[in-house]
Amino acid sequence: MKRIFILFLSSLVTVSSMAVEAPQSAKGEGQRHDPVVMRINGKDVTRSEFEYNYNKNNTDGVIDKKTVEEYTDLFINYKLKVEAALDAKLDTLSSYQQEFRTYRDQQIRPLLVKPEAEEAEVRAYYEGMLQQLDGKKLLLPAHIFVRLPQQEADGSAARARIDSIYALLQGGAEFEATARSCSEDQGTAQRGGVIGWIGPHNLLKEIEDKLYSMQVGETSEPVQSTVGWHILRVLEQRDLEPYDTLAPRIRMHLEQRGMKDRLAQQVVDSLANNGGETRSVEAVMDELSDRYAAQDDELKYLIQEYHDGLLLYEICQRQVWEPAARDTAALKNYFKQNRKKYAYSQPHFAGALLQARDKAAMKAATKALKGKPEEQWADIVRSKINADSVMVRFERRNFERGENAMVDSLAFGVRQGKTRPAKNFPVAKLVGRKLKKGPERWTDVGAQVVTDYQSLKEAEFVAELRRRYTFEVYKDALATVNKH
Repeated sequence: MKRIFILFLSSLVTVSSMAVEAPQSAKGEGQRHDPVVMRINGKDVTRSEFEYNYNKNNTDGVIDKKTVEEYTDLFINYKLKVEAALDAKLDTLSSYQQEFRTYRDQQIRPLLVKPEAEEAEVRAYYEGMLQQLDGKKLLLPAHIFVRLPQQEADGSAARARIDSIYALLQGGAEFEATARSCSEDQGTAQRGGVIGWIGPHNLLKEIEDKLYSMQVGETSEPVQSTVGWHILRVLEQRDLEPYDTLAPRIRMHLEQRGMKDRLAQQVVDSLANNGGETRSVEAVMDELSDRYAAQDDELKYLIQEYHDGLLLYEICQRQVWEPAARDTAALKNYFKQNRKKYAYSQPHFAGALLQARDKAAMKAATKALKGKPEEQWADIVRSKINADSVMVRFERRNFERGENAMVDSLAFGVRQGKTRPAKNFPVAKLVGRKLKKGPERWTDVGAQVVTDYQSLKEAEFVAELRRRYTFEVYKDALATVNKH
């Protein structure tokens, strides 16, 4: 899913907002405790909505905390982008609606599950455990295992081996140590043969029947199963713990297996088929969302945040970020006009570090890359040199002097310390260009240029939205934010 982009992706353009008197509706008896602080494209923004967004984005842990006045411009930019997205009908896209509902329903579905329904699930699970025990105790067994190879017709070798191990135990060898060294069940051998707590129907029947006939501390003679031979020992036995003791662990286990989501789905399905009238799950969830949001402002504004944040992402992706990232001519021109801001404090090497298994592989890679555009190098190495096996390691980027010892040695002649080649890739070579003062091409600092150009286009986009739409700020009401 896309990340929810909220206010801080908004443009840094902060044109001063108009300060006018709040509308009468914001001062009326019914609105006294939640006045309108601004109106954007004819839509009122209440103090509680503004406070929700402001407080969420200006917590104590935020490095660049904003004052209410500073945040107001960011909030307006944010809302103007949402208005542009609505005008473009991006909220009607099936992809948007599906993603929005996914986020929203993650908040709504847990509210549908009643505590008593969860308690009944936990209780039923416990009762099932009791029924499975059928009056028997829980056992903690251990075993030493010898596998019965399928290719052996009579299994005599496996029988001889388990008998020799049993003889060791009869001679006084410790069970745990013997299991670690002799058992062919690697999962339990490292634990000294301990299988873990079991109840009825947890193991092969022939093994289980034998275990339940033994006493604590008793070691069995070799027992054959369908998979091999076992020497068994019962380490402990106990009754199932009381419900109140086990309930928290059962609840956690069931929650990890999706209990709440399953119970919520049962509620939704019941509502969708209520009284013989069948409705879609989407319609039911829309109704439930409206109902719960009307009862909880925090939930209402969180859902609004999902709604607006996804729209903001869509409009910026379509109108700003993607077009700017694809416009190579504009990016090249932007870099040319702003070259000084990308100057280096340290020399760089723009290109690729190749590390090959042998000189032949390095020669083949160097020849394949010669004269080819740098952005194609990775594909060439992958398809032509490493098609069958990895013969050459490849790393392409701008290397700053001081960050990679091998690059420093090959590009800049740095001899401090000993540069060791990678194991199994002893032949190293650089392909590319040394950049002493700064990047030569916009692609040398492509990611930064794209980001900076996108920011410029976003600022222009916001400025255009501020001309297209109306907005008013009511300073008296805004001054009461977090002060009532």
